[in-house]
Amino acid sequence: MISWAVTFLIIAIIAGVLGFSGIAGTATQIAWIAFVIGIIMAIFFFFTGRRPPP
Repeated sequence: MISWAVTFLIIAIIAGVLGFSGIAGTATQIAWIAFVIGIIMAIFFFFTGRRPPP
């Protein structure tokens, strides 16, 4: 999920440099959402990870 956030961030930077402000804004928002979801999933899996059998 974090890799998707980085991908969309790179797309946003390239689109911003080329002057496509609408695409850059959308890609930035998608990157932010993917980053937040990735962090939430990482925290969730950290706390509910594998536990040794009793």
